[in-house]
Amino acid sequence: MSEAALSIEATDPVLETDFAKEMLRQMRAVDTYGTYDDWPLERILAPFVLTKEKKREIPVVGDPDEITLSRVKAFYNAISAMIEKECGLMAVPMINLTHEGFGRALITVGKLVVMDRTLRDVHRFGFPTLSKMKDEADKLLSVALEIIGKHADVAGM
Repeated sequence: MSEAALSIEATDPVLETDFAKEMLRQMRAVDTYGTYDDWPLERILAPFVLTKEKKREIPVVGDPDEITLSRVKAFYNAISAMIEKECGLMAVPMINLTHEGFGRALITVGKLVVMDRTLRDVHRFGFPTLSKMKDEADKLLSVALEIIGKHADVAGM
């Protein structure tokens, strides 16, 4: 296995969470050639873990590659799926990126915007640890669910 695959231990408790399982579903959904079919979960999620050293090695010049863009989409799609699971309303992620790796990620539920994130340096999209990725997703999920709870009438439109 590559060095990136070794950054996540197979015994990491985060791999047993609903979020990790949803990330697995999302990553397999973008895998049109079946490359991930025989890969373990930790190897599929390994590219999401980028230490500061690994981030420094990634050049910012040039367009973000399709693999990186698919990881960004998978992350926000997973959050959308978790929102749907929690509240029963359809959550739609929308990602708009320039060719330089800057843009915005939105998640809407009905007519309500429940998440709005500015994306910068998508070339270097990743988290220091798998636990930090889950914490970020949990934070976005809880804020989105709180917004839905406060404005249920708009979310139901």
